[in-house]
Amino acid sequence: MALDSGTGTISDLDGVTAPIAKTVPTERVHHGDTFVDEYEWLRDKENPEVISYLAAENAYTEAQTAHLAALRDSIFDEIKRRTQETDLSVPTRMGDYWYYSRSFEGKQYGVHCRCPIDADADGIDAWTPPRLEAGTEVPGEQILLDSNEVAEGHDFFALGAFSLSHDGNLLAYSVDTVGDERYVLRFKDLRTGEMLPDEIAETAPGATWSLDGTHVFYQTVDESWRPDTVWRHRLGSPSDSDVKVFHEPDERYWVSITSTRSEKYLMIWVGSKITTEGWVLESDDPEGEFRVILPRREGVEYSAEHAVVAGEDRFLILHNDVVDGVKAENFVLADAPVADPSDQTLLIEHRDDVRLEDVDAYADHLVLSYRREALTRVAVWSLTESGYGERHELEFDLELFAVGAGANPEWAQPTLRIGLTSFITPMQVFDYVPATGDLLLRKEQPVLGGYDANDYEQHRDWAVAEDGTRIPISLVWKKGLAVDSPKPLLLYGYGSYEASMDPSFSVSRLSLLDRGMVFAVAHVRGGGEMGRLWYENGKTLTKKNTFTDFVSCARHLIDTGKTAADRLIADGGSAGGLLMGAVANLAPELFAGILANVPFVDPLTSILDPSLPLTVIEWDEWGNPLADKDIYDYMKSYAPYENIEAKDYPAILAITSLNDTRVLYVEPAKWVAKLRATKTGDSQLLLKTEMSAGHGGVSGRYEKWKEVAFEYAWVLDRVGLADA
Repeated sequence: MALDSGTGTISDLDGVTAPIAKTVPTERVHHGDTFVDEYEWLRDKENPEVISYLAAENAYTEAQTAHLAALRDSIFDEIKRRTQETDLSVPTRMGDYWYYSRSFEGKQYGVHCRCPIDADADGIDAWTPPRLEAGTEVPGEQILLDSNEVAEGHDFFALGAFSLSHDGNLLAYSVDTVGDERYVLRFKDLRTGEMLPDEIAETAPGATWSLDGTHVFYQTVDESWRPDTVWRHRLGSPSDSDVKVFHEPDERYWVSITSTRSEKYLMIWVGSKITTEGWVLESDDPEGEFRVILPRREGVEYSAEHAVVAGEDRFLILHNDVVDGVKAENFVLADAPVADPSDQTLLIEHRDDVRLEDVDAYADHLVLSYRREALTRVAVWSLTESGYGERHELEFDLELFAVGAGANPEWAQPTLRIGLTSFITPMQVFDYVPATGDLLLRKEQPVLGGYDANDYEQHRDWAVAEDGTRIPISLVWKKGLAVDSPKPLLLYGYGSYEASMDPSFSVSRLSLLDRGMVFAVAHVRGGGEMGRLWYENGKTLTKKNTFTDFVSCARHLIDTGKTAADRLIADGGSAGGLLMGAVANLAPELFAGILANVPFVDPLTSILDPSLPLTVIEWDEWGNPLADKDIYDYMKSYAPYENIEAKDYPAILAITSLNDTRVLYVEPAKWVAKLRATKTGDSQLLLKTEMSAGHGGVSGRYEKWKEVAFEYAWVLDRVGLADA
């Protein structure tokens, strides 16, 4: 590789040139430390020179991957062939209708529909969803919203709110056609099909109806894209007369509003990364005043679910406050009267090995969601005339799985809709009948082309971190791979925000597995798989555990012969992209390639700037480097952008979006520019920017399939499987 003097490009051996970003030294000074940033000028996306540079990088990436066009097409076709493009979701009962969504071959987006329930059905039959067939007309079907029609003429489309009034007559929905997560809220009269004149711009995604359908509550965001204000809109009135019902000035807190499943209460929730506060109002009094449930206390998180226990209105409060002198890190569950939520009775005590995550209340039972041994669990707890009955955990004959309560909007229902999946199990939708214990399969995600789960294996392995902590690794592969030699392996990681990377099925992933690749997930600290302390030990001043855990998982997979450094690819996005940037600096010799989606690779610059979207609320996750020199020094010691060195790096593909408001495109752009100017060796370095998309990338299922095919083709090429 040689620099062409004065051209701003690097000539590769094959004659294709890589863009070289100009340098404009900019000093950043904090806590007596001066950092010279030569690529900060790339932040100004209104600058034509910036757009030209991104376009040049896109052109270079296309040229460097042009030889993979046929493979990309093959993978796209495989995904398409395996997908039942014209399909229906399992209908969910709400009021007098069954609600479901349709997908159609050739259409990018879903169509939301409903059909009437059978008025003559009784008992469990009235809750047995109709068996709807793709391509068959549904009697009485009503199309509520065809997203394809709404998206027409737009390069990007995302549906935000989709909220039905209690009587089922009105629909509130919102759309984003830019990718910046600011939505336009609109209303439709489902009795006539007419759009109402009400229209509210610049909203956050949600919308919540009052019980009588006269008012809608929605949120707006501040200049940092933080939902900070709840508004009340009376249907039929101009939006400039909407009433501000709640505002949170503290920039660490996000605001949301919802209604309880019983629809008796509206609830406003205010939450930072470590503290929550709830406010409640009777839903039949939409113009009343919200009142606080429990005043916020720094470091205490809680939720409150309305239940009727032995004929009394109660709040079920899940919290991590101190109980008997000990902090309930993994949360406890308490019962309290609605009139005095502080008068609590403990229902479920704290356990070190079980992380309570949620409680859902219904007329005659509760549903508990929790984690044990790095897997999700669901238990049903009956309610009796005198109070609480028996608890029963649902069991499944799978080594790895993920289970959770699905769409269950009705307060009084004899069934519980749940979803079950694994790396080898396409999503299964069940109705569980608490009264009998029956588990009724309603649908399994169709996988066309003769998929057989018995052709694949999934397994849990464990690596040992530098400090002796055991780190779970989940693996899946196709049976028949040679056991006596290392395999090509894609190792995925995230490790932030207590987010858990649970086992799930992927149609597109089959294109990797069938070509002989192993897929693995490193459940590193900073995630939530192993409980709250797993998260606490991978954030702020312990954040480096996330990175070293991933490296330990990679070394373990190599040392145990499952893979080798010349056929191991690392993969992560967003905060997982920070992980990718960090491990590229820490242990580049372990990887043949690194795939980084919307990577958060310049964290210190971002977290130092409170004017950037979402920065202040992030201080609870990373620490506040503005106020604390120790935090500043610690973040600087691992920030991928600032720790790039003149050494050999693996091949890197970074993918970003111009309109991303969560991880700005400038972070991977600067990262790639500095890597290209600094690293040694001739490994491939690519930047791909979607010019009309947000944090989630391109919109539309076919466009997403094309993006997946692009990424997978690159991965397969890196490990020598492009011709497999």
